[in-house]
Amino acid sequence: MLKQVSIYAENKKGAMQNITSMLADSGINILGSVTNDSAEFGIVRMISTEPERAKEILVANGYLAKLSNVLGVEVADEVGNLNKLLMALQESNINVNYIYLSFNRESAKPVMVFHTDDCEGVEQCLKAKGFRMTEV
Repeated sequence: MLKQVSIYAENKKGAMQNITSMLADSGINILGSVTNDSAEFGIVRMISTEPERAKEILVANGYLAKLSNVLGVEVADEVGNLNKLLMALQESNINVNYIYLSFNRESAKPVMVFHTDDCEGVEQCLKAKGFRMTEV
């Protein structure tokens, strides 16, 4: 299981760069991220090398940030592999709240990072179906 940092940021010029600058200055590497925006605020979700520390730094600088559990599933870089993962989840009646891409730095394979309501149960389900969980 992975720890994800979710940051609530004002939707304005330079906001993302401000976040990445703070993390870079602190030596924290961003391993994967997705940004969802709305009219005034956006949510930046990311996997980083030091999620707890990233949260502390962001909160200390006025951002609302929280940690949550997400899953990382390594898939081969081949046509249809995301669909196979999603089919396995659907067959097990599992809802995916959101999903984004990262990659395993050791194997250089894509990693689908996703959130579901029961990360621990889903992790066991996917392992039983032959999927490889990763820590990115």
